[in-house]
Amino acid sequence: MRIVKVVSKSHMREFVRLPKHIYENNDYWVPPLWHEENHAYYAKNNVMLQNNEHQLFILIDDSGKTIGRILVYIDSSFIKHTNNNIGFFGVFECIEDQRAADLLLDTARAWLIERRIDFMRGPIHPIAESWGFLLEGYESEPVLMAPYNLPYYHDQMESFGLKKIKDLYAYEANCQTGYRIPERIERFATTFSEKHPEITLRPIRLKDLMQDAEHIWRITNIALSDNWGYVPVGHAVLLDMVKRLKTLLDTDAIWFIEEFGRPVGFALGFPDPNSLIKKIDGRLFPFGFIRFLLEKSKIKRYRLISLGVLPEYHGKGLDVLLYRELNKALASRGIILEANYILEDNWNIRNALEKLKLQKTKVYRIYQMPI
Repeated sequence: MRIVKVVSKSHMREFVRLPKHIYENNDYWVPPLWHEENHAYYAKNNVMLQNNEHQLFILIDDSGKTIGRILVYIDSSFIKHTNNNIGFFGVFECIEDQRAADLLLDTARAWLIERRIDFMRGPIHPIAESWGFLLEGYESEPVLMAPYNLPYYHDQMESFGLKKIKDLYAYEANCQTGYRIPERIERFATTFSEKHPEITLRPIRLKDLMQDAEHIWRITNIALSDNWGYVPVGHAVLLDMVKRLKTLLDTDAIWFIEEFGRPVGFALGFPDPNSLIKKIDGRLFPFGFIRFLLEKSKIKRYRLISLGVLPEYHGKGLDVLLYRELNKALASRGIILEANYILEDNWNIRNALEKLKLQKTKVYRIYQMPI
């Protein structure tokens, strides 16, 4: 086996297509949109890669077949914000062979050591915006921007010497199986609105899309600033996210809570297109996009990607009110809503979701090691 830097178009093609071979007999894996994936790893097309030192590698066996891949990078904004000298790996895929995994991970480690980095953390995928390896919940298809992987990846990480640094959870409310907002939450919402008429809720306004996106950006960078692993989102990243999610936007899934008309919190959800992407095998062209457009309105699984409330409003139950309004808007359509990437020690959000009777359905694990 030998490691090869991705420096040519043929290398990039092997890098991009490897997951199709790794998961060819897996019923749950969802392919990416290949048209986008073919361009995603060139720095000029990705805000994260443009601004940070990085390298892609593939692993080739003695027959010339690609059997593994990895991306290693340094997030300068993370180091500046946290003052932690940590480098990252992501986009890891590998056959079930510990020697192969060791070669990939050791290459990433050596690359980081050359740049005087103290710790290696991952997987964190800077293109798909996915964190960790799936640890529990393999019987469910992943939502967009969440990982899916083979179970043996965890053994490969631990055998190499990486150890758990954090788990992330996913919670689910399934209106198709009878999920309802608990009655006591309904009573709380009624009492709250009577006592606080200055607090109101509204959906996103399409005519003010960029203005509302700016509200989400502002609140996120304040509300989540102390969360583990969080780095303030740059304006270029905001514009990129709006571009990527605009075609999926559903006004029933994005809500603001305001005080005297000023947004102080938000819930950001979107319909998960993975079921359609799987049907068209990730190919929008030549005809896949027609099926995608025709069936987009039939999507039944949604992802709650973020919920944020300004710190001075914590403890008032605004997060519960936001979730309640989101659920009210979607429940009549029989939606399955997945709230994703909840830090295992974020007790405020976990308590809110568990009071709302959501069920924990998935666990993702992030690893780290000193190098």
